[in-house]
Amino acid sequence: MVNDYVYDPGAFRGCMAEIEAGVGEMSDSERKELLGEVFTCIDNTTLNGADSRLSVEAFCRATRGMCLADGKERHVASVCVYPCFAGVAKKELEGSGIRVASVAGGFPAGQTPQRIKTEEVRCAVAEGAEEVDFVINRGYFLTGDTQAVFDEVAAAKEACGNDALLKVIIETGELQSPENIYKASMLVLEAGADFVKTSTGKIPVGATPEAAYIMLTAVQNYIKISKKAVGFKAAGGISNPSDALVFYLLHKKIFEGKTTNNQNFRIGASRLTSHLFKFLSE
Repeated sequence: MVNDYVYDPGAFRGCMAEIEAGVGEMSDSERKELLGEVFTCIDNTTLNGADSRLSVEAFCRATRGMCLADGKERHVASVCVYPCFAGVAKKELEGSGIRVASVAGGFPAGQTPQRIKTEEVRCAVAEGAEEVDFVINRGYFLTGDTQAVFDEVAAAKEACGNDALLKVIIETGELQSPENIYKASMLVLEAGADFVKTSTGKIPVGATPEAAYIMLTAVQNYIKISKKAVGFKAAGGISNPSDALVFYLLHKKIFEGKTTNNQNFRIGASRLTSHLFKFLSE
């Protein structure tokens, strides 16, 4: 695959300027319609140290209740929980059309031995996870051991089998350069990731439009070369509708002429969901 990437900040600024101009020209109804589409791409997330069976059950019930009453009966794409709560979420979300996602791979640091990371994926899927958000070992990547990163992602994909989608978190805020963000994105896609994801949301620097632009460029190039359908997920600090819309429009801009939906685009969020639902319900 192509890894000789050179970041062009001017191209990024130009892309953002076009998006911002487009948002400025939108009518209120157009903005609301696009945000309705954004809502269907959310992975509503609870990843707190104090999560419990009772709190996850309540979270899932609340998520089920946030269905847009616009004649389309639209809801979020998934609920994302820790592996030990995948079964709880599966039971609470049954029949809703909302998928069950689980983090895995030694989330959030990714420093667990590979065999344990793989087993955690396998356990999450066995408990009912239909999607797995797997975190790479950034230490391996930053010290040049890209084969170890490839191997752990490939093993996670094998553990998912045909039962679960694999979304791989590269933690862009720790990767030090645009070129590293691109290289890590391509690496995990080559290893079998179905989605490449920005961040765990557990470090100070989460999702940024710049990192998203670089990752989406990698996704676009990977699709051109491999002819495989893969997606992008923005996560980490996205809490208001305006920010979420920017990431959605970045995907639409880069994949101009193609549909942006929850099959190829996701947003991981905890606070955003209720904020956006309230806005869309007004």
